[in-house]
Amino acid sequence: MDKIWKTMIWQQFGAAIDMLENVVLACPEALWGDRSQRPEFWYTVFHALFFLDLYLSDSDAGFAPPSPFTLDEMDERGLLPERVYTKEELRKYLEHGREKCRASIEAMTDERVNRCCGFEWLDLRVGEMLLYNMRHVQHHAGQLNLILSQKGVSAPRWVRKTDTELSAR
Repeated sequence: MDKIWKTMIWQQFGAAIDMLENVVLACPEALWGDRSQRPEFWYTVFHALFFLDLYLSDSDAGFAPPSPFTLDEMDERGLLPERVYTKEELRKYLEHGREKCRASIEAMTDERVNRCCGFEWLDLRVGEMLLYNMRHVQHHAGQLNLILSQKGVSAPRWVRKTDTELSAR
């Protein structure tokens, strides 16, 4: 896959991840862990990060998020985790997702981008799956920005493209 395309995709996907990180940083502690909110702020962040991680994997077979997270997010009953994950826990998960995303895009080949993704519930090729995943992250970043605005918190600004380089090469 062409380096220019990889760079453009990374700059936009990285920007979506940056925007999610910015809403995490902007969220006041009182709102972060407020279990009466629907949707719960922290949980929306977790959900976006869990699926960022999952959808950057080859399939759900053998997928395991890093500790302390579990596969409970895939439970069809829609149960929330038993406890509120801290900002620090989710910021570490965000960094895990950012690095996994960078590595995935950097390693992308023409053959791989055209292969069917390994998620049977999605009829997408791997390249389209990257875009689908980016849209999912941005959707939740926007949702969280709206929640902050409705609570009188100044929402973070739009990120045009990430400042993080695709690779160190």
